[in-house]
Amino acid sequence: MTRKTVAVVVGRWQLVHLGQEALFQAAFGLADEVIAVLGSSYKARDPRNPFVHEERRQMLLADLTPAQQQRLHVLPVRDYFDDQRWNAAVTMGVRAIAGEDADIVLVGHQKDHTSYYLNNFPRWRQQLVERLADVDATAMRQVFFEADDPDAALTVMTPYVSAPVRAWLQAWSRLPEYRRRKAEHAAIANYRKKYTAVAYMTGDAVVTVGDHVLLVRRKGPFGEDLWAVPGGHLDRGEKLVACAIRELIEETQFPLLPSSLLAALHGVETFEDPLRSARGRLITMAHHFKFGEMGTLPEVVGSDDVKEARWFHRDELAAMESQLFEDHFVILDHFLNIIDD
Repeated sequence: MTRKTVAVVVGRWQLVHLGQEALFQAAFGLADEVIAVLGSSYKARDPRNPFVHEERRQMLLADLTPAQQQRLHVLPVRDYFDDQRWNAAVTMGVRAIAGEDADIVLVGHQKDHTSYYLNNFPRWRQQLVERLADVDATAMRQVFFEADDPDAALTVMTPYVSAPVRAWLQAWSRLPEYRRRKAEHAAIANYRKKYTAVAYMTGDAVVTVGDHVLLVRRKGPFGEDLWAVPGGHLDRGEKLVACAIRELIEETQFPLLPSSLLAALHGVETFEDPLRSARGRLITMAHHFKFGEMGTLPEVVGSDDVKEARWFHRDELAAMESQLFEDHFVILDHFLNIIDD
């Protein structure tokens, strides 16, 4: 009996272009079925990831014939910022779709340092496709979100983006979300002009009281209305734990003394993935301040650069992934074990 061949193509596809289309055409030529692994799924939008995974699925399908659409499976995978967990999630998801006996071939091209994942699956055959020159999703996003007129931007993108995807983008640009993405894109560009060092340090405070965790709802200009762990930039001469406590008090008016917070310090972890923040290289030291059950939760109020401070039961967090800022869902998962792998 002939084994089914399944091609796997991995990417974020944050604006599908002709170079990515070439990968899929190669995959369809090699295999009976194709699995598109959609990275950076479930998270909130940001300038590097302006399209949610359902929108990216729609762009991918727009580029395919009806027969190819029937052969395509889409596998959304979240960012873990942990290669072992990410590899396991991809492997398990592909196996569930393809079956245990399928012949798996990983289709990709060696683009840059972000293509290292191609070597993470040694049990799968590998098929490299020559990369189309001068086609880059980052450049396409810059054109699309920095132009005064999205229709003019799409005209400029004609040599690099297919007509069906341009039509999809044109319709999407009429939605309010396009204006929000443009504003945040501009805010991030201004932020990077101001903060030009190789990296910056921040301190974050994960505060739990029994089964509740304290989060803040952000003001603009980026991540507006998203929930986040309290925290912020390290001041000159300041210890990281002092930074986390200071930011916690400034943002939430947390009523307990710093000495009480220090006594409750339960764990510390560094989060330093180069892609964890669209703002640039931000390395954060997250501190878990763990308190037992109290008769009433400490009273908090949003202040400084946040709109609101609020306690959430830990059981609410799993459904909030797309409402959390940057990698804060991953930070919470590290301390509170939210993700059921």
